[in-house]
Amino acid sequence: MKAIRLSVALILLAITGFAQDVRYNFAASRDFSKFRTYKWVRIKGADQLNQMADDQLRAAVDAELATKGLTKTEGENADLFIAYQVALNQEKEFSSFSSGWGYGPGWGGGWYGGGGMTTTSGSTSTIQIGQVDLDMYDATDQKLVWRGTVSKTLDTKAKPEKRQKNLAKAFKKLLKNYPPPPKKG
Repeated sequence: MKAIRLSVALILLAITGFAQDVRYNFAASRDFSKFRTYKWVRIKGADQLNQMADDQLRAAVDAELATKGLTKTEGENADLFIAYQVALNQEKEFSSFSSGWGYGPGWGGGWYGGGGMTTTSGSTSTIQIGQVDLDMYDATDQKLVWRGTVSKTLDTKAKPEKRQKNLAKAFKKLLKNYPPPPKKG
């Protein structure tokens, strides 16, 4: 059941029109210019996506890494190992609005008398937030050298084409600052 929810999270991550929240960090002591090839690996214990969602995520990342000069390999001699983790979070949203008539704040029943009738209505809804963490490990010592996170409010009503387009856009934004600039000095 958890794997199904996470599969939905990834697919939904790509669906919404809201902006992605992107964060990244990297090992400043590493020379990123030496990384030319990468291989996909799985993180032990991490929840896995279904095959279709996994293929979509990897295709979006592969396309963006190709623009950065990295080449995917299936062999054992990769410079980087790349893995991802996904999560689905829920938040409550409260919306309220006032309707009716009156004199506005401070006027009704205050010093000036007056009156009016105002009705305030409210509703709550659950917002789904999808998150993907993309990790890059130096293959020589298997230490984490770069991590990026993209999260996004999810919209369940988008069409598949829009989902894939937004997934590609999310990873383009996430990898915008990869590779990090060389250390000065």
